[in-house]
Amino acid sequence: EVKTELLDKLKELDPYFFEKVILILLKRMGYGDFIETSKTGDGGIDGIINEDKLGLEKIYTQAKRYNENKVREKDIRNFIGAMSGDTSKGVFITTSTFDDSAIKKAREAHHSIILIDGPNLVDLMHQYNVGVQVKTTYEVKEIDNDFFEGE
Repeated sequence: EVKTELLDKLKELDPYFFEKVILILLKRMGYGDFIETSKTGDGGIDGIINEDKLGLEKIYTQAKRYNENKVREKDIRNFIGAMSGDTSKGVFITTSTFDDSAIKKAREAHHSIILIDGPNLVDLMHQYNVGVQVKTTYEVKEIDNDFFEGE
């Protein structure tokens, strides 16, 4: 239920705030320094993650906040074009899904492209506590046998 609400909330967000949410998620997942590209004229790239401190290895990100529209092959092709020459790794994230031709294009590309659809996105956000908070925590206790060893 929380995941459904979260996905609905994401679909209502301002597109630029949605891009920020994605960068926050990637940071929580352990990816290092990242650069948020400018809102206008980003060339199809929403963010750049530096995998190493010197920025030699980069991952480009693209975030699409769609309600019903599926990500199409053209979107993946444009993303690959924006990546060309600078990096071979990319993450394309959407609140909707990818059509079959988009999935095929990403798989066949010479680049390594990870596709994250709406359900996978909310799973990751749930796992890394982005946009959600812990409501209740339960403690389960057991006997500490090491404590009684010194008898």
